[in-house]
Amino acid sequence: MKRDFLTVMDLSSNELNILLKRSIDFKKGIDANKCPLIGKSIGLLFEKASTRTRISFEVGIYQLGAQAIYMNPKEIQIGRGETLHDTAKVMSRYLHGVIIRTFSHKTLEEFARYSSVPVINGLSDKHHPCQALADLMTILEKKGTLEGIKLAFVGDGNNVANSLIEASSIAKIKMKIACPKGYEPAPDVLKRANGYVEVLNDPLKAVENADVVYTDVWVSMGQEKEALMKRKKFKKYQINKKILERAKKDAIVLHCMPAHRGEEITDEVMDGPQSVVFDQAENRLHTQKALLEFLMS
Repeated sequence: MKRDFLTVMDLSSNELNILLKRSIDFKKGIDANKCPLIGKSIGLLFEKASTRTRISFEVGIYQLGAQAIYMNPKEIQIGRGETLHDTAKVMSRYLHGVIIRTFSHKTLEEFARYSSVPVINGLSDKHHPCQALADLMTILEKKGTLEGIKLAFVGDGNNVANSLIEASSIAKIKMKIACPKGYEPAPDVLKRANGYVEVLNDPLKAVENADVVYTDVWVSMGQEKEALMKRKKFKKYQINKKILERAKKDAIVLHCMPAHRGEEITDEVMDGPQSVVFDQAENRLHTQKALLEFLMS
């Protein structure tokens, strides 16, 4: 029976631990010559521009022995009105899995409903579960544990925040989110948090004594019309030296990137000794390799 990965909640606690352990093994070079997906073809259907998601998936697919086929909707028939239903069924005849990066999460769910091969969420407006896997791996790598870690997320309660909430509830991370009123994470996601997440409006309180400080852009792709308004509302939610001083001295700083330096994070913090954002970006490759192997081998 095929498995999809549309949200972090598609994994059990045990499966999440297995994936993280396998990711660390991949990073160490264990089974570096093993090609569990040899002879397979995996599609990447991207409505949104990408740097880390596209490159890490294409490289990971190649390293696992498979072939990556990148598809822009404008270059295939879905861009001329072919239905998701028909597209999913046809692609299932050619491919062994599909990674989709899209705007609407409903598009992803509909495609997965008609696909007979695994579908992976490379990003949607509501969830970014592949990013959350890399985030957990980075925290585990730097802190040696996940359970009981205090994670502060400062900024917009967006798709990254939603997936972090789900990941935190499974991994038993204590998470605090600081965002302006009206920009809280999705209510249905918060309901599933099992008491591991607290939503605040004060970034200083959220960061207090944190082991991990995380931020993301204030204006996501597709929100450009709201840019000026959001920058005004989020001004006090910037991760800078003053805010970081409220966290533990050995706190690490995460950012899923791309970063709008000078907005949600300063250069001083982004390039500072507590920043592990480039390790975090690299870990996208390792966690996605583990996920591809888990779903498609």
